[in-house]
Amino acid sequence: MMRAQPTVQQIAAAAQVSPATVSRVLTGSVRVTTGVRQRVYAAMAQLGYVRRDARHPGLRKPPVVALVICEPTARVFADPFFARLAAGAEAELSIHGSPMPILTAARDNLAGIERYLLTGGADGVLLVSAYHQHPVARAVATSPVPVRGVGRPAELDIPFVDVDNRGGARAAVRHLLRSGRRRVAMIAGPPDLPAAADRLAGYRDAMAEAGAEPAATAYGDFTQASGTHAMQWLISRAPTIDGVFVASDAMAVGALHALRRAGRAVPGEVALVGFDDAPVATMIQPALTTVRQPVEQLGRIACRLLLTDILEDRPTSDTVVLPTELVRRASA
Repeated sequence: MMRAQPTVQQIAAAAQVSPATVSRVLTGSVRVTTGVRQRVYAAMAQLGYVRRDARHPGLRKPPVVALVICEPTARVFADPFFARLAAGAEAELSIHGSPMPILTAARDNLAGIERYLLTGGADGVLLVSAYHQHPVARAVATSPVPVRGVGRPAELDIPFVDVDNRGGARAAVRHLLRSGRRRVAMIAGPPDLPAAADRLAGYRDAMAEAGAEPAATAYGDFTQASGTHAMQWLISRAPTIDGVFVASDAMAVGALHALRRAGRAVPGEVALVGFDDAPVATMIQPALTTVRQPVEQLGRIACRLLLTDILEDRPTSDTVVLPTELVRRASA
């Protein structure tokens, strides 16, 4: 039996604000401070407030799941990772006939995301790329809407589904060392993104395990151009490196271009291992040895767990970590 919807007055009393303030929060008004808004969110969650279709209040419609990606729009459309993730989530949602709006959330569009969620735009959120202290990620995580992270979120207490980034990185670096490489460097991702931090930790784990000193570490932003720049920096600062673990396949492609321009043969002089097993890994020459992460499965499982939270009104705290696999090709 459907429980009674709390009234605006009840929410106001629980949040210790006026009913008018609750109404402003529900309509997405910007005339509410962040602190007051979060108190209203907490009261709504405590009382079990559920948004319903105003035109058909007694009709249960398929839940709407928003994919909120805390990245600039240009990066989302340039990186096939996000397309693969969305495809996996949509495959699960199609079973329920549910739509999936995709919202890109740079750090300066907090108000628009909040307004969308509070006016009933979505019944649940898959939160992707939750960087350290990202305002949109923090706002979504504290909203009354059910949320599940795709990838371990920085500093947020929400359930998530991730891949074994650290273990995958260890496997990649162990492969380089066991193939005879001695001066292994890394091109890491943004240090404020947990997936990138975990891959860097895995690199350091494997080097320490072998009693080897990390040769050098450069940083990129998971784009091909940043991989090129990072590889150029490594060549100038650590010219004797003979192996590089790169935290994404896109950056590995950029690194390969830089090595070719520098006249360094791959894998003869420098072996290269990426991370993702993106389609581009088999399109370049030499084909890229990489760590495969099950991206579509990541989106599908995260969506399945979130739908359980929404449809059964039974929030789950399950955290799931999917295995990765080293795929050996010609670059290392």
